[in-house]
Amino acid sequence: MPSPTSRRTVLAAAAVVAAGAGTLSSAASAAAAPRRPGRTEPPSVDNHAWTTYTDWRCGDRAGTRAVAGRRAGLVIAHPQGRTDYTDPHTGTTAAWEYATWTSPVHRSRVPATEVIASWNADTPAGTWIGIELSGRYSDGTETPWYVMGRWAAGDADIRRTSVDDQSDGKSSIWTDTFSVDDAASGLRLLTYRLRLTLYRTPGSRLTPTVWRVGAMASDIPDRFTVPASTPGLVRELPVPRYSQNVHVGQYPEYDNGGEAWCSPTSSQMIIEYWGREPSAEDLAWVEPGIPDPSVCHAARFTYDYQYEGCGNWPFNAAYAATYDGMSAAVTRLGSLNDVETLVRAGIPVITSQSFLKEELTGAGYGTSGHLMTVIGFTADGDVIANDPASPDDDAVRHVYRRREWENIWLRTKRYDANGKVRSGTGGVCYVYWPALPTPAQRSALRSFGLV
Repeated sequence: MPSPTSRRTVLAAAAVVAAGAGTLSSAASAAAAPRRPGRTEPPSVDNHAWTTYTDWRCGDRAGTRAVAGRRAGLVIAHPQGRTDYTDPHTGTTAAWEYATWTSPVHRSRVPATEVIASWNADTPAGTWIGIELSGRYSDGTETPWYVMGRWAAGDADIRRTSVDDQSDGKSSIWTDTFSVDDAASGLRLLTYRLRLTLYRTPGSRLTPTVWRVGAMASDIPDRFTVPASTPGLVRELPVPRYSQNVHVGQYPEYDNGGEAWCSPTSSQMIIEYWGREPSAEDLAWVEPGIPDPSVCHAARFTYDYQYEGCGNWPFNAAYAATYDGMSAAVTRLGSLNDVETLVRAGIPVITSQSFLKEELTGAGYGTSGHLMTVIGFTADGDVIANDPASPDDDAVRHVYRRREWENIWLRTKRYDANGKVRSGTGGVCYVYWPALPTPAQRSALRSFGLV
């Protein structure tokens, strides 16, 4: 069962979040996504990413270079300097060579109250990366450079971490999310840049490779309820089923064991749907006899040592993209019709929601924050979900009522069991797909600005 006091929800409730439903997203080149018939509202989500050889050459490179190929990337060409980094979670200080890349300024077509960055990279042992964001507000002032993550695929060199206590009095970073402090004031973020810093062991020829870096900017109106969508698809994808609950008590150093592993469990289901999985060597650290050891692996390698949990959204996407030929991003969608577009193309979607027990018929629990995987839709339009909050793997597949599901996922405000107003995620989801998608997959992803 999901943790009843999700750290993510506590953090989100502390921020003044303008989030909700009714989203559209831009193409990665900032071109407008096609509107569905009858939709006249302005867009509320802008997705943009740098992924191509030209993209990497257009940025401000200080010691980095673009590499061509089937999957273009960014690597260290020659270090620009050396710095000491003291890991706050181990106390260890080590020297690192570094080089940087700063993106061109991106003007979001959505003046934003929130921005969530995500990235896809390879960090061999002896390397890691830092991701930062800076932008310009609608009042003409600029943000500082905010740290959006210090990340490595492994945990031997540094402990991957978000950074707390970042604010300029107008905006703050809440684990993985840039958020305007007072959305009601009308202040918005109009433009932003992302900066990558690539680190390696001094004197080595090692380098991280970054294939994708981007962000989802949004301004989503607050609401307790959202409009109902009309069902438009009957399909079910053959996604593997994993229960987080069979791992309760295992590896409590990664956020209390399986009790709070909904995010990595969902991520692992989708990774294996795409035919990827950790090797026997990767899993050698897991105690023999533990069922579904790949879920333990996912928990360890999505764990955010500052957040003290496995629910950092970009860290889950980055983990998925460590598998060969995989891409991943964090975004928001606007309705279950949007999910249908992706499922129709064979792409399942991991969604984030919170609800009381009585708000989702058949769940049997309530949660302040939980991740599930939408794998299809019934003939009645109801949601077929792999829900990791199940007693065992065989019980993971659920059918949930469409109207209930759509509302608990897309709303931005809700009441808890004590009648207090809490926040909702406003349609946040993870999308994982092959780096070389089929034409149908590319078309679906492009409609949300993800390729």
